[in-house]
Amino acid sequence: MSQQAGAYYVPHGSRWPIIAAVGLFIFMWGAAHWLDGIEPEGPILLFTGVAIIIFMKFGWFGEVIRESQRGAFNAQVDVSFRMGMMWFIFSEVMFFGAFFGALFYSRGLQVPWLSGEGHGALTNYYLFRGYTGGWPTAGPDAIGGPFKTVPAWGEPLLNTLLLLSSSVTITIAHHALRDGHRRRMLVFLAATPILGALFLWFQAHEYIDAYTHLNLTLHSGIYGATFFLLTGFHGLHVTLGTIMLLVILYRTWRGDFSKEHHFAFEAVAWYWHFVDIVWLGLFLFVYIM
Repeated sequence: MSQQAGAYYVPHGSRWPIIAAVGLFIFMWGAAHWLDGIEPEGPILLFTGVAIIIFMKFGWFGEVIRESQRGAFNAQVDVSFRMGMMWFIFSEVMFFGAFFGALFYSRGLQVPWLSGEGHGALTNYYLFRGYTGGWPTAGPDAIGGPFKTVPAWGEPLLNTLLLLSSSVTITIAHHALRDGHRRRMLVFLAATPILGALFLWFQAHEYIDAYTHLNLTLHSGIYGATFFLLTGFHGLHVTLGTIMLLVILYRTWRGDFSKEHHFAFEAVAWYWHFVDIVWLGLFLFVYIM
């Protein structure tokens, strides 16, 4: 490893990639067994894999943090970290892009075709005669039975306001860090995961209400599948982002970041803004339109 400004950084050998690979393999092995109904081996393997992955994350991230604190990284490494985070967020954009694509395809093309429009005239005549599907729909066979949609101007609107507010608080905290106002930074940074946790609380309440009162479940045909696919994965990302914010809050409290060196803080802020932007798309295309 070199700390010279223009030198190429060569990382040392590490055991963490091997541990990560083992954990992911056990996790997927357990998931496959669980889906095939093999119990108790499936759940045991899955949660064992999760435990290994959590152990790996604490160990690997902790090692990188300690190296950064003792000045092992040069400017070139900082650039590589930023590029890595940018590519990671780009991969997340593609991830949600595929799910939004499934929603648009089902809503704008597949359902109209099954109703007899365009290329679906023969399909409608021979297979689903009389089906005139609008959106939302469970499909020609009304899989899961009749259901109601979640009102956009209730908890979804409240969650939109919560995430927009959290985007403001993390931005204020970031500017406070750069200006050297540590107390203001801590206050607004602490508010951000609280808002994220409130979002998850209301989303959980929304899911319970959808299942118990609206009969909107994962089995509610194409609408139920796309609804829970998009909102559920977004909720998972909010959960991960909230955990990341708590880690950054702890590191800030113990004095890890300075005005000049705080990329970990910036990386989490970038991720959180991405999560907020995705939710705005969800609120518009899933709940309103």
